[in-house]
Amino acid sequence: MDTASVTRVIEETNFSGVVLVRRGEETLFEAARGLASRERGEAITMDTRFDTASITKLFTAAAVLQQVDAGHIDLDESIHEYVDLQGTTIGRGVQLLHLLTHTSGIADDADETAGESYEELWAARPASSIEQTADLLPLFAQKPPLAAPGEEANYVNAGYVLLGLALEGVTGLPYRELIEKQVFGLLGMTDSGFADRRTGQAGLAEGGDVDEDGVWHSNVDAFPPLGGPDAGAQSTAADLITFLRAARDAKLLTAELTEEFTSPQVDVDEEIAYGFGFEFDLDEDAQVRSMYLDGVNPGVSGIVRTYFGPTAADAIDVVVLSNSEDGAWDVIRAIDAQL
Repeated sequence: MDTASVTRVIEETNFSGVVLVRRGEETLFEAARGLASRERGEAITMDTRFDTASITKLFTAAAVLQQVDAGHIDLDESIHEYVDLQGTTIGRGVQLLHLLTHTSGIADDADETAGESYEELWAARPASSIEQTADLLPLFAQKPPLAAPGEEANYVNAGYVLLGLALEGVTGLPYRELIEKQVFGLLGMTDSGFADRRTGQAGLAEGGDVDEDGVWHSNVDAFPPLGGPDAGAQSTAADLITFLRAARDAKLLTAELTEEFTSPQVDVDEEIAYGFGFEFDLDEDAQVRSMYLDGVNPGVSGIVRTYFGPTAADAIDVVVLSNSEDGAWDVIRAIDAQL
C-alpha cells in the first residue's frame, strides 16, 4: 500500500478524522487529524469516538441475526408479527428479510431521491423530540409504498427502524441497551455506545460543516441527539475493526449465519449487492471484492470496509471516520485506489 499518496490526500483536503488500515495484527496505515472539539481545542486522536451514521445498521443487522440464531425471529415472517403496525401503509407482505436487504418497498422517512430532505423533516418535527425508537415510526408509517415487497432494491433507513422495533418486541429491551449488551459488550467494544451528542463529552468528536462563507455550523440539532437502529451509534476506529473481524470469525453468530451475514443477498446492479446490513463491491466477474457500509449525515461521514484476499489472513480492514459531511470521501477513494 502506497501510504504516501493517502497521506498527501489527507493533507491536501485538510481532513478531520481518523484512518485505520489493518491486515491481521499489522497496522498498514493510521492517521488522526483535526479537532474533536473546537470549543475545547481538543485534538482528534486514534481513541476519539465518532458518530458512525448509517454504519449503525450493521449493529442492528447483527442483533437481528442473533435473535434468528436464538429462534426468536424468523426472517421469512411478516414484520406485522413483531411490531404493531395496524393502521399504517406497511403491508403484511413485508418480511424481515426484505427489511434487512432494502427490498421491502416501504417509503423512507425522507426520500431524498424524490426531492425530500431531512432538513425539511426536522423543521416540521424537531430532531430533539426523537427519544425512543417508536418516535421514528410516524415519520414514514403513513407514506405510500415505493414498490411491492421483494420487487426492487431501494435503500431506506425506515426499514432498520422497523427492525429495531422488532428487536425491542422480542427481547423486551430498549434498542440502545440491547446493542450495548449483545454487540458492544459481547465483543469488548468498550469505546462504543450511544452518548447524547448535546452533552459535548470529552473524547467524542463534535460534527459540523463549513458553509460557502467559511463559517462552521455544528450538527447538534441536525438529527436526533441519540442514535437509533438506522444511525447514530458512536465508536472508535479500533472498535469498528473489532466488529468487522468478529463478523467474519463467527464471534457474533453461528457459522451458518456468519456465512449469510458476510455474503451478498440481492444484486443492485453489476457492481453492487446488498446483504444483511453490509453492501458488497463486485468485480467484473461478479466476485466479491470487498464488503462495506458507509454513512453520511450533516457533520458525519465514514466507512468500514473489508477487502478480501486469497486467504482469510490476507483480508485488509479499513475504517475512515470524519466529523464533517464531506471529509471522508477523498480519503476513502485514495485508499480504494491502492487496495
